[in-house]
Amino acid sequence: MPGMWWVAGAVSVVGLVTAYLFWTANRVERLQTRAESAARALDAHLLRRAAAAAVLAEQRYGVELYAAARIALDAAPEEREAAENDLTHQLRAVELDPDDPSCEAVIAASRRLALARQVHTDLVRDARTARRRPLVRLLRMGRRHVLPRYFDVDDPTLSTAADVPAG
Repeated sequence: MPGMWWVAGAVSVVGLVTAYLFWTANRVERLQTRAESAARALDAHLLRRAAAAAVLAEQRYGVELYAAARIALDAAPEEREAAENDLTHQLRAVELDPDDPSCEAVIAASRRLALARQVHTDLVRDARTARRRPLVRLLRMGRRHVLPRYFDVDDPTLSTAADVPAG
């Protein structure tokens, strides 16, 4: 009979370890999927802001802003961060009137982009942290997915004439 308890204990330990491994693998998979979804959402917000900036530039702000918006829209993946940073700098160089519908569209798109960027950064950090765990690396639980990348751009939030205190 004493051998029976040992077998029951070993089976329990194996069951707990197996449950933990499945839970860990599922967590890594879930975080990876969420990071990939956040990257797609970030890309969509980047495109919306660049399109809104192109429309605004065509209406009133001219060639430099339009060129920056077109470059951001057409940039290859490896050039995207630099193009988006240039667009942000161009947008900060013009005075945006929040009462103008075209300016308001760019301001709103920039605010949504800032939120999408923060969500993306948080999810990439969480996914990378989960994949750095020794057990996850040892068992190669993240091998089905490419390691998520941060999208390093300046804060896209724009200030407007209404944001600057009169002084």
